[in-house]
Amino acid sequence: MRATDVLTIGQLAERTGVSVSAIRFYETKGLITAFRTQGDQRRFLRADIRRLSFIRIAQHLGLSIDGIAEALASLPHGRTPNAADWAKISRALRAALNERIAELERTRDKLDGCIGCGCLSLKKCALYNPGDRARALGAGPRFVLGDKAGPV
Repeated sequence: MRATDVLTIGQLAERTGVSVSAIRFYETKGLITAFRTQGDQRRFLRADIRRLSFIRIAQHLGLSIDGIAEALASLPHGRTPNAADWAKISRALRAALNERIAELERTRDKLDGCIGCGCLSLKKCALYNPGDRARALGAGPRFVLGDKAGPV
């Protein structure tokens, strides 16, 4: 391994625009992996620049940390991911993004009925609880927007 293949956490933060604390957080979540020097300092591979870029983009698209970790787990360890590796992740995420787009479109289409309806009731709300179907589940909150068992 060449010295130019290794970055300090500060260098990685500078190159990616990701704060040092965020890099540490991603490391604790297993999204990136540092190795330690003899002096116990973190060092990262240059390939982590792309991983962090992917993480930022995926978060912007609304993917969860767990979803991002699952996607990154398919990348090779011990070598820099190539275009084919990233294309594989892209194909895998496409279905999730398409479902999210469809969910947003369904929400948008139902939103016209909500704005100004004044119902203030989940019993009547066509967006969250059409036909009061949550009543069969018992008292209290039963689902949130986007829950697969939920209304959207």
